[in-house]
Amino acid sequence: MKVIILAAGYAVRLQPLTLNMPKSLLRVGGRTIIDRILDTVIGIKGWDRVYVVTNDKFFDKFDSWVETNPLKDKIEIINDGSTTNDNRLGAIKDMELVITSKMIDDDILVIAGDNLFELNMADFMEFARSKDGVSVALYDIGNLELSKNYGVVRVNEDRKVIEFEEKPQAPKSTLASTGIYYFPKNKLPFIEKYVKMHSKLDAPGYYIGWLSKEDKVYGFRFLEDWYDIGSIESYNKADHNYTEKEK
Repeated sequence: MKVIILAAGYAVRLQPLTLNMPKSLLRVGGRTIIDRILDTVIGIKGWDRVYVVTNDKFFDKFDSWVETNPLKDKIEIINDGSTTNDNRLGAIKDMELVITSKMIDDDILVIAGDNLFELNMADFMEFARSKDGVSVALYDIGNLELSKNYGVVRVNEDRKVIEFEEKPQAPKSTLASTGIYYFPKNKLPFIEKYVKMHSKLDAPGYYIGWLSKEDKVYGFRFLEDWYDIGSIESYNKADHNYTEKEK
């Protein structure tokens, strides 16, 4: 299995923190976000390679980071060539870029690089590998108004996704996609198909919403802590909580 960490955004809502530093390399509780993400990957059985996709502006930052990482022989940094928020490729296009350029013919686990979570990845992977489709990790944020800021999901009794809306004006659920996705290798061709057909390539939720109508997508709800680092306020909250917890 291959792991793709999406870290090519410009995090304009976190400026000035992210003017010269990518969001994934910001420190939370003294450690970078991406190192905390990798902590969750290490214990998963069957992975052999991590691809971190970033942009041209921050490529050197990630290149320096990986040189000091104990897993550096298993990590590759991919430059998607974009230079500003205006010409960014988008997360879906970045996924396709890694899959095609590295000729991946394997299952993939995709994780958004601005995620912090306490999800037990072994539980998620056991669930995902038992299904005959793509799986998405979900978190109930418990507030319909807040749901407007996320990819909102409805599932049936079999935990099959029956609706996925990206930042809906009138959410029908408080179940939010957390930016953690498992794609069996036989489902990878759908990504290239979507990219050829559609122009909404930024948020992965647009793709997952489309895929849930084309094929099978399942939702795995977890109860452990989850932080979406989308603003300075949410960053400060995560930094405070992790600092206090790890004292």
